[in-house]
Amino acid sequence: MFYEKEISASELVTDFLKDRERKPILQIMGETFLLFFRSGRFPRHYYSRFLFKKDSSNIFDYFPDSYFEKVKPVFNDKEAREVLENKLYFDFYFSQFGISLPRILMYNHRNIFVVDNRIKEVNCVEEFRTLMSGILKNKSVSKLLFIKKTFWSYGGDQIYKVSPEQVENDPEMINNLYSAVIKSGFLFQETIKQHPELDRLNPSCLNTMRLDTFIDQDGKIEVLSGFIRTSVTNRHVDNVSSGGCQVPLDIETGRLKKYAYRVLKMSGVKLLTEHPVTKTTFEGYMIPYFREAKELVIKAGGLYPCLRLVGWDVGISENGPVLIEGNSDYNMAGNDLADGGYRANPVFRKVIKEYNELKKIKGNHN
Repeated sequence: MFYEKEISASELVTDFLKDRERKPILQIMGETFLLFFRSGRFPRHYYSRFLFKKDSSNIFDYFPDSYFEKVKPVFNDKEAREVLENKLYFDFYFSQFGISLPRILMYNHRNIFVVDNRIKEVNCVEEFRTLMSGILKNKSVSKLLFIKKTFWSYGGDQIYKVSPEQVENDPEMINNLYSAVIKSGFLFQETIKQHPELDRLNPSCLNTMRLDTFIDQDGKIEVLSGFIRTSVTNRHVDNVSSGGCQVPLDIETGRLKKYAYRVLKMSGVKLLTEHPVTKTTFEGYMIPYFREAKELVIKAGGLYPCLRLVGWDVGISENGPVLIEGNSDYNMAGNDLADGGYRANPVFRKVIKEYNELKKIKGNHN
């Protein structure tokens, strides 16, 4: 069964009980108890990481979400996070180092807009429409605008994809967009022309990779793991929390693994082996420019070393990888799932070791 919206708790339980790929109920209960005994709390990650499936044997290699929430602040300076979490600052900072980024055509803070290094005050929806139309008529600009909130936005929230036809012929859309934009700050970016191979996976959205990096005590920067995200319908956002899916990839080869995972409350327990719309099989699918994508995030990680544990979002254009954004407070549970349990990850073992040492030092000082 394939769901396109959230399902009820009763539907999820029914789906779980009917799942032919799950372990026997007694085994699931036993493993749940073992993890509960080990952590002292109900192991929700046993279910969110799909450890109830028959092919999941290494249940102790996965961490509860709460563990990651303790780890991230230790390695990321809180005062330095703004350069990643504010997408405008992100562009200003990383563009000076020659990092490939989406081109910003305009940005605003409430009714003050900046376009072509000129400041313009916008006081009504018609002025906003004229401004949008002017950008899209520029022959050097692609035919679509990608509009997203400047700061502290997650999971595909408040992201819009706008065409010239919509600007000219859809007054309701423009009114709604203006009402949202004028209340806050947004970036208006040129849409990246995606590599044809990734269009084969899903052409409706920019299918982005999440690659996370860690800077160890010796200053070495390494990629921990990765997965690619895609919409499972024809939506323009690929975020898993917005109904999309994530497909783990082999961090050495850039090839996708067998299964795609969705949020349980949106998908039930079924795992996907192919894209529901394009019918492209995931297993063995090769990500173009994968080596270059890893080199890109390693370079970016070294440019801001006060943030040592970062999740990077990377798109693949026709000409190579493009850095979409960096996240210091990223959802590490997704990478834990993609990698098959972070306790067994050789790079994350460095994180664990240093974290435990720092906890011990802090405990001795208290």
